[in-house]
Amino acid sequence: MVLGFLLRTTAKAGALATTLGGGVAAAKIATSDDPETTFKIYTTVPVRLVRDTFTAASIAFDYEYSLLGLPEKSAEREKIKHEVHTRSARRLEELCFRNGGIYIKLGQHISQLDYVVPAEYVQTMRKSMLNRCPVSSYDEVRKLFKKELGAMPEDIFEEFNPVPLASASLAQVHDARTHDGQRVAVKVQHSHMTDTASADYATVELILNTVHWLFPSFDYRWLVDEMRESLPKELDFLVEAKNSEKCLDNFRRLSPHLRDYVYAPKVYWNLTTSKLLTMEFIDGAQVSDVKEIKRRGMEPSDVAKLVSKTFAEMIYRHGFVHCDPHAANLLIRPMPFTKRSILGRKKPQLVLLDHGLYKELDVATRTNYAALWKALVFSDARAIKEYSVKLGAGEDLYALFAGILTMRPWNKVIDPATDHLVVKGTDSDVSELQMYASEYFPQITDLLGRLPRVILLMLKTNDCLRAVNRSLVWALIFCSVCYHIKAVNYYKLLLISLIPVICLCCMSVMFSGCLSYYLFTITTQCIICIFKGLNILCAASSISVNHIQLNQKRGPCF
Repeated sequence: MVLGFLLRTTAKAGALATTLGGGVAAAKIATSDDPETTFKIYTTVPVRLVRDTFTAASIAFDYEYSLLGLPEKSAEREKIKHEVHTRSARRLEELCFRNGGIYIKLGQHISQLDYVVPAEYVQTMRKSMLNRCPVSSYDEVRKLFKKELGAMPEDIFEEFNPVPLASASLAQVHDARTHDGQRVAVKVQHSHMTDTASADYATVELILNTVHWLFPSFDYRWLVDEMRESLPKELDFLVEAKNSEKCLDNFRRLSPHLRDYVYAPKVYWNLTTSKLLTMEFIDGAQVSDVKEIKRRGMEPSDVAKLVSKTFAEMIYRHGFVHCDPHAANLLIRPMPFTKRSILGRKKPQLVLLDHGLYKELDVATRTNYAALWKALVFSDARAIKEYSVKLGAGEDLYALFAGILTMRPWNKVIDPATDHLVVKGTDSDVSELQMYASEYFPQITDLLGRLPRVILLMLKTNDCLRAVNRSLVWALIFCSVCYHIKAVNYYKLLLISLIPVICLCCMSVMFSGCLSYYLFTITTQCIICIFKGLNILCAASSISVNHIQLNQKRGPCF
């Protein structure tokens, strides 16, 4: 009887709370300046909160109880841990797609954390997050244009393609043409990104704090901290436009030797707002598309050098760094108004896109970061510790920080016999690094939680640049080998074509005396030179491949 009374009382209280909550929400919507957005917040945020709570609880309890009682480092525990990582990654992936908004960005950020979070998370997110970005309908695009510029896109532009050229987590890009005939790219922000962003931040933070309180070993709070600082800047396209102009100005003032080699699209300020960005349309090849780069008359080796020089200047000279340099944000085109060189090559120009995420490095950070890379190259354990501590890693986790930077375990980091300018990136290397990431996951999350946000973004920049260099280097090795094989085959054909001449010379020596003897001597010397050329080319081929391998995945300071 008492139980029935309590149940009835609870039900009435729940109904009353629902009614009051609904009444408050209705009042807020009715009095809001933007009823549509307010309605969206009050109807979507509670649903997302329930999903977040359920997913977080499922992941936390799965880890806690699936691994309960299993001996550390045992084969059975590693097997179960792999299964839990996979299940949890799929749960998180489903949550990101169902909630949308900043959750998509969160999933994409996880997909870039190679060797920092377990491989199961990275692989799961990478397969889906980069290829299934949301697309805003054309009606949503027209509403945004009306709100931001006071007119529809077909009225503002001579031509406007309603089908986006590309879509990313924050925005999509449309092709258009102005009334004066200029072709432009129009970046249109997804409306759902800003409508519920603040509420989503608070929800995710609440869930992660609760999970960390219940299970201290699971600490993902640094992800929310990093996104809270960077995402508002990425969502303001006026900041992005200013960053692009500041970047170019830095190269003009501080790096004049590269001013013509680095470019950013011109901004049309009269057609740009915080949610719309109109800029010059650039026809270029993605930096990882080696076949297209060569088709346009440029060499991958020149491109790799240009990318390395550009970001070295940003990091160490400008202190103003583009922190999202993945392949889609780096375009390559031949230098405008230049002709081919004597060898038939065109000079490349690097076009930087998506300037929403920049970080400023003070002089102390730049100096310590450069000194740390120098210490890593020379296996100087004392200096590695000193400068890792100065950058925020702490005296207990400096070895782990060095391992994340170099993608090597500590025993190889301080091994003088190891070539520290090379990271081969073989399958065994990757497996070893992912094993360490899984084994030392609590320490890694601790490290990432204590590092300054600027260093976290530098780690992301390093990973992006490594991926770009990897795509260029392997193509370069292949092209170099092919070039030398072609040259060797050419000399072989030349030698074969001389065989009849050699035979005639031999016959001349037999029948014609002294004059033919001199002719025979000259021909023999020519053949010897050809053989020497063959040997030199074969050696050069080997040296070239080795040299390219030595330049693989260098740190950003080179």
